[in-house]
Amino acid sequence: MQFLKIGCNSVWTSRTAIQLLNHGRDSVFSMCVLQSATVNRMGTATQPVVIRVPRRTQEYIENIKQMKSKKFEKVNTVRPGKLLISSKNPQLNQSAGYTLGKFEEPVLASQGWKHSKSFGDYFTINKTQDAPPCVTEFQQEKDNASNKTFKNLNLCLEIVEMLRRNNIIYPTTVQLQTVPKLLRGHNVLCAAETGSGKTLTYLLPIVHKLKLEMDTDEFRNTPPRTRCVILVPSRELAEQVTSVAKALCHPFRMMVKVVGGGRGVGNMKLAFTGGPSDILVATPGALFKALRRHCVNMTELDFLVIDEADTLFDPSFVRIVENILIQTPVASSPSETRGPGRKAQLVVVGATFPGGVGDVLSQVTDLGSIVTVKSQMLHFLMPHVKQTFLKVKGEDKLLELHQALKMAERDELAVLVFCNKAPTVNWLGYMLDDLGVRHARIQGEMPAAVRAGIFQSFQKGTTNVLICTDIASRGLDTQRVRLVINYDFPESHTDYIHRAGRVGRAGSVADGAVLSFASHPWDVELVQKIETAARRRSCLPGMESAVRKSTPKVELTAPEDV
Repeated sequence: MQFLKIGCNSVWTSRTAIQLLNHGRDSVFSMCVLQSATVNRMGTATQPVVIRVPRRTQEYIENIKQMKSKKFEKVNTVRPGKLLISSKNPQLNQSAGYTLGKFEEPVLASQGWKHSKSFGDYFTINKTQDAPPCVTEFQQEKDNASNKTFKNLNLCLEIVEMLRRNNIIYPTTVQLQTVPKLLRGHNVLCAAETGSGKTLTYLLPIVHKLKLEMDTDEFRNTPPRTRCVILVPSRELAEQVTSVAKALCHPFRMMVKVVGGGRGVGNMKLAFTGGPSDILVATPGALFKALRRHCVNMTELDFLVIDEADTLFDPSFVRIVENILIQTPVASSPSETRGPGRKAQLVVVGATFPGGVGDVLSQVTDLGSIVTVKSQMLHFLMPHVKQTFLKVKGEDKLLELHQALKMAERDELAVLVFCNKAPTVNWLGYMLDDLGVRHARIQGEMPAAVRAGIFQSFQKGTTNVLICTDIASRGLDTQRVRLVINYDFPESHTDYIHRAGRVGRAGSVADGAVLSFASHPWDVELVQKIETAARRRSCLPGMESAVRKSTPKVELTAPEDV
């Protein structure tokens, strides 16, 4: 055994230490003289041995010692009070009073969810307020005499009185901002979160202005015509908008008609018998067929409304919508909406807008003439809805769903169960039949009339469980729904916002909750982005709320020879 002496310090060498000292042979050496003595049993000594120790190896060893001596502690994100994020691992909770720094990376509860051992993990985004963000402060303080009501928006008394009879007294934030602009004749783009009352936002000023027009001599001396067209993506939403419009138009004896797809040409022609209606609610395909048969004249319109714009400007609809817009003379200023030869006032309503919206609208009007009204909480997670995410195996989702439905049945809650595909809706329905769960189901492959009847029965409370695709996530008013279950995790942030927007709507009398199952790696990626937005209190990434015209492509050509 060798005894090495370095200066005044003594160390015992071993084969491992010598191998470590020989590491880094190409670095700069420092000469350390090591006096060693091999002491045998008789006490005789040998001559000194010089060993060269690399300087870089010395620094490496010192760094390792320093690293081991340090204790890296995670930043404590838990404070006294309510929790914003509560997870299975309490160390990953985050208090509602804690705010992440600008450059601070959040520690996600779903960070390891792509690992096979993460099944059964979960976390919850708790609600931080009771009222929806679209409800204004003065709406919550009804005792204050200075509160604004619909009467302050300069709407006719008949409309205000009808709203009062239905216990609708205080406008939401988006209604306060948008109604006056529509009354002044501006083209408006309204970008607001789901459940904020966008349908009344455009119907109230339209009915008010149509009523004032009926009192003029010009209206009495002209033949009847369709004065307003409302374009919606689905027949279910068309029926819903029609019911609201009929209620508003009833005191003024205005006619409201609906034209939807899936009914055949005969039913479409029947809808136009008895003369044109004051307000026509239509789906894109049905309206396009009506235009080809000259049932509607778009040049005589006073208003054109595009509701759920993010769906209507989707590639599946955009060509039809573009054709309809080209046939409609749209005003470029409020002055063009009045007097002889007036043009239509354009209203575009939605939550997100695809990139091609600006290109389509620029063909019919000046984009600078469109007044944008944007909600403050647009694209943010709803702070008044509890949202739970569960990492679960695909074969275990049915059991988790059954357990959640049993708890909802005990509390008599109305539930929406979303799937991504129509075959999944049918399969899940058969499985729930075997489990004895009473339910209804709708999907896009069903006839439109059948879907409308099923959804109406669900709204009336005939059944409390509705299994559906995303066809039920756009614009439909589901105030009685208390729980949304994403059996299949949505394919995009937009779909998640629309699905979650079926609960916690303006006018709902109870709280809502969302339960989402994540099974695949691509599900986990969306979950992590949602959790990051919740911890940072920021909007979801990659979502547009403004109309922009695409930058024209510049073609580079070779210079001509001189």
